[in-house]
Amino acid sequence: MLCENIQRDAGGGLRFAGFPLRALAEKYGTPLYLMDEERLRQNCRMYVRAFQEQFGEKGRVLYAGKAACFKQMLRLADEEGLGLDAVSVGEIRTALAAGFPPEKIFFHGNGRTAADVRAGLEAGVGIFVADNAEELELLQREAALAGKRQKILLRITPGIDTHTYAAVRTGQVDSKFGFPLETGQADEAVKTALSLPNLELRGLHCHVGSQVFDEDVFERTVDVMTAYMARLRARFGWLPELLDLGGGYGVRYTEADKPADIPGRIALVAQRLRQRCKELELPLPTVLMEPGRSIVADAGMTVYSVCSVKRIPGYKSYVIVDGGMGDNPRYALYGAAYTVLHAERTGGEEAVFELVGRCCETGDVVQPQVRLPADTKAGDLIAVCTTGAYNYSMASNYNRYPRPPVVLLSKAGDRLAVRRETPEDVLALDV
Repeated sequence: MLCENIQRDAGGGLRFAGFPLRALAEKYGTPLYLMDEERLRQNCRMYVRAFQEQFGEKGRVLYAGKAACFKQMLRLADEEGLGLDAVSVGEIRTALAAGFPPEKIFFHGNGRTAADVRAGLEAGVGIFVADNAEELELLQREAALAGKRQKILLRITPGIDTHTYAAVRTGQVDSKFGFPLETGQADEAVKTALSLPNLELRGLHCHVGSQVFDEDVFERTVDVMTAYMARLRARFGWLPELLDLGGGYGVRYTEADKPADIPGRIALVAQRLRQRCKELELPLPTVLMEPGRSIVADAGMTVYSVCSVKRIPGYKSYVIVDGGMGDNPRYALYGAAYTVLHAERTGGEEAVFELVGRCCETGDVVQPQVRLPADTKAGDLIAVCTTGAYNYSMASNYNRYPRPPVVLLSKAGDRLAVRRETPEDVLALDV
């Protein structure tokens, strides 16, 4: 199977984290997001252990909350020793409601309003990551009004192409994120930040993209960023204490995806960083990374019920499920690949189907060209694997469908982390 938390029992029934899907579907209904708590903790511990081994006290792991943000998830991340990379006031409010220490929150974003900045300052977040020149002015003004000296990082775009989906590349020169090195705007931002009395520039941030499998992407990033650190020392007499390399390690969505040896990759990044710092006579900065997808993706699965099967002889056949782009927009956004399994049968004659949702949209495709039992019918259960990242967090109420619940699975049993929305919830904001 794609991940060790997916199994079939003797009768062909699919289990996730040891739990039979049919029983979970009957208890909670469908569509249904499942999250394997043990897998979440394993993935958090893998990162923490790798950073301790490679960087010791000079390493910190932040969970990228945008991948999956709800109170139980943030409590778990805190329990496992991670900080939080938050990109909105909503994520910060969720963290605070979960009891997450505000000083461990890094507040990111490329379009923050004055109200956003004030909310972050009032919450006491540890670090703001500044994205553009106007935001530096805004941060200075709001921090001065609040009577605070706020710690910040500057987000730098290092000009690195990750060769991944265009929609999730962020390190190229013309990205909407950060201060580009190539144009000289990064230097101007450092100069400005060092001059602002209510801001304390602690370091640099960069994030080159998501779902990264290229073997040397982070090593190339280290090369660029350490050379830039040396340049800043020569020009401004300043060196960053913190270097945030972002996140982005890829995960297996299909059998064709090569498993990533993340601890091994982190070891190579650490080796390259120590080498470059030695060559450039730089002190080793505190290194941060912001994993999100690689912590939550393979801990998730979505379960659907088949509404109907439509066969058009000589053309296509469709399996239509009770969810779709409202709970998983990733195929509609950028053609994301998934592994799809019939939840109760395997073997026998198969056929190729388009797995589609029930939204009134031709593009409401969960996954094209999937192989399922030829006699798949209404009432069957379909599982889509590796949906822990960017499914719940990107879900919508398109066509006024309520969003599914999130159920955590652990050795202690199954429990709701987020309840299912109701039509009344959807209507609640109407006046």
